[in-house]
Amino acid sequence: MNKASLLMCMFAPLLLSNIALAKEAVSKDVEFLNTTPASTSLPFSDMVRVENTLYLSGQIGLDPKTNKLVKGGVIAEATQALTNIQQSLQKQGYAMDNIVKCTVMLTNIGDFSAFNRVYTRFFSPPYPARSAFAVNKLALNAQIEVECIGSTL
Repeated sequence: MNKASLLMCMFAPLLLSNIALAKEAVSKDVEFLNTTPASTSLPFSDMVRVENTLYLSGQIGLDPKTNKLVKGGVIAEATQALTNIQQSLQKQGYAMDNIVKCTVMLTNIGDFSAFNRVYTRFFSPPYPARSAFAVNKLALNAQIEVECIGSTL
């Protein structure tokens, strides 16, 4: 047996146990948080916490009581989407202040000003970083979707 093979035989158990410990540590630092009944039937989590970072799935103006889009256009949908985000955070002990980044998708970029009016009712200065995109279509023919990243610090 050459030196390299002997060293591998000696250190392989140590290396494997360190890999197992690292996987266990990672799994403790990752938590899949589902806050709505729909999240148990759909192929995604509402929120995932990885160490001190929160990743929230995109929210549309879906009324959680009816599982249908709210009526009233982009302002009503934006209000409901941000309310859904707020409620998901609250159910896990967080608040809108934990949000550090938002991504906004609009089917009509002309609705950007209307969205901003709603957005400023849910966030206050200093506002989270934000991106906004015009998209062709959204799930359930929604006019707006908002996705967020937060911090637990």
